[in-house]
Amino acid sequence: MSYSFDIIGVAPVIEFFQHQQQIEISPRRSRAFLGSYHCTLDGFIEATEMVHRRPNWNWDAVINAIVAFWLEYGDHVHRWKAELEHADSDSVVVARVANVAWLRDEFETLFEN
Repeated sequence: MSYSFDIIGVAPVIEFFQHQQQIEISPRRSRAFLGSYHCTLDGFIEATEMVHRRPNWNWDAVINAIVAFWLEYGDHVHRWKAELEHADSDSVVVARVANVAWLRDEFETLFEN
């Protein structure tokens, strides 16, 4: 399976938590959201353990996708790190991890309807 990772923003903890709970309803969801108080590689790797209802994914491959993003997109990481530093103290930096095959299936069903 192939996975993608992207940092998508900074949000207050409560908003992140509420959004994450809505997404986690489906065990076959195509994506999961990670939140970290620190915009660091270790912070996001640790956040994978906090996904409440973990889908049946290859989590080692997810971590590899996170590391690959960190190595390739250092400029994005620095930008979000600066955004987090300027945000309220109760904010987290938010990232999205997607199972590419499941996401593709989800999009294809949109076109079928």
